[in-house]
Amino acid sequence: MSAEKPSVLIIGGLGYIGRFLARHIHENDLASEIRLVDKVLPQLAWLPPEFEGPCSADKFMQADASREQALARIFDRADGKQWDYVFNCGGETRYSQEDEVYRVRSLGLSLAVGREAAKRKVKCFVELSTGMVYKPTSSPSKESDKLKPWSKIAVFKLRAEEELAQIEGLNLVIVRLPHVYGPYASQWVATALCMARVYQALGEEMKWLWTKDLRTNTAHIDDVTRALWAIAAWYDAGKANWDQKSMGPVPTFNIVDKGMTNQGKLAEIIGEVFGIQTGFQGQLLSNLARLNMDSVVDDVNDDVLGPWADLLAEAGITRPGPLTPFMEKELLKDTDLSMDGSRLETVVGFEYQKPAINKELVEEVIESYKRMKWWP
Repeated sequence: MSAEKPSVLIIGGLGYIGRFLARHIHENDLASEIRLVDKVLPQLAWLPPEFEGPCSADKFMQADASREQALARIFDRADGKQWDYVFNCGGETRYSQEDEVYRVRSLGLSLAVGREAAKRKVKCFVELSTGMVYKPTSSPSKESDKLKPWSKIAVFKLRAEEELAQIEGLNLVIVRLPHVYGPYASQWVATALCMARVYQALGEEMKWLWTKDLRTNTAHIDDVTRALWAIAAWYDAGKANWDQKSMGPVPTFNIVDKGMTNQGKLAEIIGEVFGIQTGFQGQLLSNLARLNMDSVVDDVNDDVLGPWADLLAEAGITRPGPLTPFMEKELLKDTDLSMDGSRLETVVGFEYQKPAINKELVEEVIESYKRMKWWP
């Protein structure tokens, strides 16, 4: 008799990664039961049609997992059994919020669901973290390299990592992510694409701060969801090839493609896709900008938000989706997001199907926006 498929609980199940993970599990029939928990209702989550099955009402529960009193309802199952795998895809993903927002919605959430998972002896608890926890150096960061978080999200994600590791009996895996892109993405790549659309309409050159060499590593959403499942299954099967002595007590993996994406690569792709000139401000202007970041960001946003609104109006888009060219100050730092993903390949045996961002994959993102009538 074949072993029963694992049961799966996804916290933040309607978020970008959560919904794609649910779809991966649904389409490949990987779980015996799946529950998606999110504080947002599906009707308000901009769900494309292909997610209606994976994120259907019978799999969904509306709840705020950071609230202690919600945990029993979230974790209890009709048959009295416990969930096998819990993926924490929740937490605050917006930049430039107050510390308290991250303390409650990211750190508080992680610890609440982590403690509950330990209490219920969940077989594998996967915590999603960020590559922004690393201290940038000239070479890509490995999982054991020095940590020095450089965004607010990363500060609280690192605290979550450290405090989860102290919870007795928690079967913890930590996954650190770069910029995740793919169809329907609404962050990072989306911001750049919206800005490019504005510069295309204005007939102007699109210029980045800093240099073409600033590293902005990426991973495609399809590879991210495949990797998350592969890691949980690997952990559940006995953590083959994990050497606790040299690698540490908590299995930690970077998920990052092999393209070593930097600003230059992205600029080149955007130039091709939009048929616009792209370039870089160079050291002098960039250093001036560093001294006065707030006003630089305000100027950029003033330049693009009006024309973007005009483009939406001209296209008859009255209900704009989650896309905006609004640039977050935290994302304009001249800090490298540069990660080494080889451990996932050697230890888990994972293979990337989309090893580098390219023109076709970016065009696929824009096509997804058009299908949703988000794109002017």
